[in-house]
Amino acid sequence: MHRISVLLFTLLFACCRGASQQQTTTALPADSTAAYRFTSASRDGIGKVYQGREIAQVMGHLGASWLERPEREQEERTDLLLKALNLRPTDVVADIGAGTGFFTFLMAPKLPEGKVLAVDIQPEMITYLNEGKAKRKVTNVQPVLGTESDPKLAAASIDMAILIDAYHEFSYPREMMGHIASALKPGGRIVLVEYRAEDPNVPIKALHKLSVKQATKEMEALGLKLLKNDDRLPQQHIMFFGK
Repeated sequence: MHRISVLLFTLLFACCRGASQQQTTTALPADSTAAYRFTSASRDGIGKVYQGREIAQVMGHLGASWLERPEREQEERTDLLLKALNLRPTDVVADIGAGTGFFTFLMAPKLPEGKVLAVDIQPEMITYLNEGKAKRKVTNVQPVLGTESDPKLAAASIDMAILIDAYHEFSYPREMMGHIASALKPGGRIVLVEYRAEDPNVPIKALHKLSVKQATKEMEALGLKLLKNDDRLPQQHIMFFGK
């Protein structure tokens, strides 16, 4: 069943490529550093390389049905991910690349005195989030429209930022992670959830996977260190980083 779902995703991703490429080539901010180099784009990449890794293409809002597929919870064991985060009732959590809010709305009940800042760069996803918020009558979810280089989070405002299968698609990873790091409160954590590049049996395209070694290299470039790598999920790393 999982391999069938991955095949469907591959077909859906191909359909979304045109919209995604337009998304990542229109009105982009100038790079703030010389951290990137450019090359011919591979089939699933954008031709922009950071720390030796080609950045993957973004799945656009046309892929919303993939994010909400019924089998996602079982395939990715989002219940185990929720436990691994060890959320406190007062936490303010930024769900970066929140998409339709699948995980945003799983976290919200765990934060009765806190909230989820559901960040996405696509207005269509913000619409999904607002619709989901109204449907569920949730008051502690705040959709935030960010940009490709700035999540629009206030300094020292969050206890945790979680990025689920999103970081590898950031067109401006250095700028984005710099802003996210600045948004952390003292003792705050950044959590990267990524398919394991070390495991050839994970049936996901190479550019949409990330190894612990590569993730650590990229986070260390921003002064962040790996605090813990939790491998309780079937196919994904849960990597905790902090200052």
